[in-house]
Amino acid sequence: MELRGRRVTVMGLGRFGGGVGAVRFLVSRGALVTLTDLRSEAELADSLAQLDEFPPAKLRLGGHDERDFLDADLVVVNPAVPAESPFLELARRAGVPLTSEMGLFWQHHRGRVIGVTGSNGKSTTAALIHSILKAAGLRCRLGGNVGVSLLPEVDSSAADEWVVLELSSFQLEDLDRIRARPEIAVVSNFSPNHLDRHKTLEAYRSAKQAILRWQRPDDMAVLNADDPDIAAWPVNGRTMWFGGSRADGAGAFFVAADEREAVIRCERGEWRLPLAQLLPLAGPHNARNALAALAASASAGVNARAMEEGLKSYVPLPHRLQTVGEAGGRRFINDSLATTPESAICALESFSAPIVLLAGGYDKRVDLSAFAAAIARRAKAVALMGQTAPELWRLLCGGAAAPPLPARCCETFADAFAWANAQSSPGDVVLLSPGCASYDWFRDFRERGEMFRALAEARARGQTPLRTSGFPIGERVNRKGV
Repeated sequence: MELRGRRVTVMGLGRFGGGVGAVRFLVSRGALVTLTDLRSEAELADSLAQLDEFPPAKLRLGGHDERDFLDADLVVVNPAVPAESPFLELARRAGVPLTSEMGLFWQHHRGRVIGVTGSNGKSTTAALIHSILKAAGLRCRLGGNVGVSLLPEVDSSAADEWVVLELSSFQLEDLDRIRARPEIAVVSNFSPNHLDRHKTLEAYRSAKQAILRWQRPDDMAVLNADDPDIAAWPVNGRTMWFGGSRADGAGAFFVAADEREAVIRCERGEWRLPLAQLLPLAGPHNARNALAALAASASAGVNARAMEEGLKSYVPLPHRLQTVGEAGGRRFINDSLATTPESAICALESFSAPIVLLAGGYDKRVDLSAFAAAIARRAKAVALMGQTAPELWRLLCGGAAAPPLPARCCETFADAFAWANAQSSPGDVVLLSPGCASYDWFRDFRERGEMFRALAEARARGQTPLRTSGFPIGERVNRKGV
């Protein structure tokens, strides 16, 4: 579609870069953009500030108007918007085409794509791949669900550069409609998630499988050999595996299952890397993320030396097992991105020191029983938060009158932090790894993690901050909505 002069409605600005990238791209192409979002101007202040040079023709905040969907030539939908939104149904009935920020990017970029998805670990895996490609001297960019929109940069993209995209199930649903195919597709793992949106496990699985669905015979699928669900997924291209020790086959594997050394096999040869010495990340789950990144990098033609350099030079992403402070002999670890039970369980297994945990949040309708069992097994005490606090309490009790460890259902985040700190001793880890999304109390996981960091830093100074992020600490909010 020629965009100049076209009426385009962007539904959902959001705070993760996609909406901003879409508006900037469309305005620069001469489109007449209407930006609409359920949130207020104050809530979107950071994102709106990035549009000063590319202002939309019309700004409608605090609600949607049917006319913006009926009179549009195109609607660009934020991935968080449910497919059954009545406004989208109005657009469909009026014959107005729908797309997304990622859909626009896919249709305009010129580079080669490595797509990364999975229920857990996809951000770290994508960032590790990007670090390795950079170490190899290859032109590459990192974007997608990791929080960076590459759409405004499509004009500077080149056919010989790699684009590493973290892709959520929401984004893949839209890309499936245009039969998008990454040259290399990586699936880190699969477990129930986002059932509040997808409703069934089958629908969630189908959305994830879209990353493989349209690949061609020469494309590569990099799959988790230790995940029986993924191992049964249909593949149209070639396959490289990663995971536990294997005597043969192409991929990246642990040597002798000790998770300290990796072997990479591909058509160009076989190499061994001292993984434990190279990887600046804690936990066996991150060692597996590294294997996935090594297999994908080998598929892209990277050699062993660049793989070593890429792992060594990797800078860990924020909100992922990030040390944000030390005080009174305690370490404060921000793992706010642990929005699934599986990722929080991995965090609990990553430390040998006693753990005081902050857990719970928005209810995505997933089973929390394994998470509760891991808390009982690995935590010294747990502060329970948000919508899932009562369910976690019930699971921890297991029919008894009280949980088997000190636990408290907290009314605010500040309450949870203060109680967790009081339960801790010198040598302990105070860990924010909620296992749930943040939308019941916060705008997103970033805001939750930044509040934890601010409280940890204040604890180190012997102070308690009164406000962060522009509203009182622990104020009950529901920021979700676009």
